[in-house]
Amino acid sequence: MSKKKKIKQHSFKPTHARSIKGTLDVTRSGMGYVVTGEDGGDILVRPGDFNTALHGDTVIAKVVKENASSKRKEGRITEVVTRRQTEFVGVLQLSTNFAFFIPDTDRPMPDLFIPLNKLNGAKNKERVVVRLVKWEKGDKKPTGEIISVMKSGDENDAAMKSLLAENGFPLSFSKEVLDETAALPSKMDREEIRKRKDFREILTFTIDPVDAKDFDDAISIRKTKNDLYEIGVHIADVSHYVIPGTELDEEGYNRATSVYLPDRVNPMLPEKISNELCSLRPHEDKLTFSAVFIMNTKGEVKEQWLGKTVIHSDHRFSYEEVQEIIEQKQGVHLEEVLLLNDIAQRLRKQRFSKGAINFSSQEVRFKLDEKGKPIGIVVKESKEAHQLIEEFMLLANKTVAENIAKIKVNKNPIPFPYRVHDRPDEKKLEPFIVYAKKYGHKFDTSTPEKIAASFNLMLADAKGKPEQHVLEQLGIRTMAKAVYTTDNIGHYGLAFEHYCHFTSPIRRYPDVLVHRVLESVLENKPIIDKKMEEKCKHSSERERAAMDCERAGNKYKQVEYMQDYLGEVFEGVISGVSSFGFWVETIAHKCEGLVTVMSLSDYDDFRLIEGDYSLLGKRSGRQFRMGDKVWIRVVAANLIKRQLDYEWVLTGAGDTESITDQKKKGKKKKK
Repeated sequence: MSKKKKIKQHSFKPTHARSIKGTLDVTRSGMGYVVTGEDGGDILVRPGDFNTALHGDTVIAKVVKENASSKRKEGRITEVVTRRQTEFVGVLQLSTNFAFFIPDTDRPMPDLFIPLNKLNGAKNKERVVVRLVKWEKGDKKPTGEIISVMKSGDENDAAMKSLLAENGFPLSFSKEVLDETAALPSKMDREEIRKRKDFREILTFTIDPVDAKDFDDAISIRKTKNDLYEIGVHIADVSHYVIPGTELDEEGYNRATSVYLPDRVNPMLPEKISNELCSLRPHEDKLTFSAVFIMNTKGEVKEQWLGKTVIHSDHRFSYEEVQEIIEQKQGVHLEEVLLLNDIAQRLRKQRFSKGAINFSSQEVRFKLDEKGKPIGIVVKESKEAHQLIEEFMLLANKTVAENIAKIKVNKNPIPFPYRVHDRPDEKKLEPFIVYAKKYGHKFDTSTPEKIAASFNLMLADAKGKPEQHVLEQLGIRTMAKAVYTTDNIGHYGLAFEHYCHFTSPIRRYPDVLVHRVLESVLENKPIIDKKMEEKCKHSSERERAAMDCERAGNKYKQVEYMQDYLGEVFEGVISGVSSFGFWVETIAHKCEGLVTVMSLSDYDDFRLIEGDYSLLGKRSGRQFRMGDKVWIRVVAANLIKRQLDYEWVLTGAGDTESITDQKKKGKKKKK
């Protein structure tokens, strides 16, 4: 036995077996780690001890060895609690008597056995989507069934489906879910309408993206008396159709969110609900849950009402149409649109004066051809039309949370899915403050409110200046992530003491939970859901998975788009810096790629200056700082890795010369 093996044997001691819940992370080498979130660290699990668990599954692991000095633990998985992924994209291998499915993954996992009566018409070597249906502890191979065959040559479709599957989002709905959905009545029950406040005769309209199909919010407006207006925020009553204990509800909870990829939406609920029954389409009566406000033109709320309603949308606006009305001062429902916009801008101003942080936002969208290939990129900024909807949705969300926070049962608050946002991370904030000071921006850190005020002052001063983008990016990175929880610590970024998500139940499961709790409170029968915190954690985790999926989808499209520009030179902005290089986002396309330190090695030796977010050349003193403008050449676009490689170019587009060009010239001169 080697010395190395002896040391390994003696470094671990058998421990009293204890079981810990966590998430299995399988590395590319095949080793596994159960991530527990505990201070004691993760648990190493060898491939033979996975016990049918796959990457991303929530599992119970039993610790069998533990090193007290290094706190390293080894264990084996005893139970799979929930599977993160049950659908996979890959290739079918078919022979006379059996079939196997080989998944597309860079993390080791077993092939799936496919019974011949579960092929669904698939042929040998075709790319397919498979659902895992059975994997008992004694089985050598998991069993699956083919649910769809991929179109030959459609790599985009395969890539998007793979992203969804890898992040644990099913690609289709089960027969049970679809059967339940099909059985839902398309016509509204007259008795149900009589129970609700009727808004069908009041001017109501929706404002959404031009390509939207699920309209889950509408606004109504009418003048009441003097300077007062009744403004209703009407939200699709999804909870009327999605009932606890049904397959439909279970599916909605498991997904917890819709996922928006560049060429598709993977919905939380079947289309009959999201695009038909609950979509507030124009000229149709719909069941809604509403927050109604009596307001003056200054945006002051005099009265409020929450309850079930029925509405009839008179018009469907796109954001672009409303923006044109605001700018041109002409168009359908002109007076009402302008009034709502004026009130929204006043609400926005009040919000920032109370400490909300005014980070601007940009959204990049791809123009796609009929095959999903990107042929253009559009950068969309938040304009007044977007802010109009945003402010009234924020008001409704805040009002619902404030009302629920007042309710006590046995002197205790009722379990409720608040949307909270913690104060900035001090460790991230300190270096940012030092960096911002270089641009003349000072921070008062005496209170959280003063920090927010300092952020707003900095953002206002930096607007339109070269450093605006980098300060915004780095400022956002200091912020905590917003999450769902029953522990109501408030929403720092919005400066709200109470906040929740009430306004998008078609695409977010927490909003469905909010509707149910609110309805129970309005009926004086508050729900006490002891599993609410667990549901909040699940929803937060699924939200993060959806964001990762959406970012990966956008990155795929960036790489696909830039494949047509290999060798071309563009101006960009340094968007991130690390010890191994810097990232550049092209100004023309907003496509980010990496310039490696290795590619710069012929020019100078660069080292990372962390506090300055820059790379500094030891000999030349040349600095690449986050926010700097540079010229780059596109040298590689790897779709599989979703990775763009750039090369720094010394001069502008009209007279470009890279380090590679210099090297070639040097070789020619030597010859």
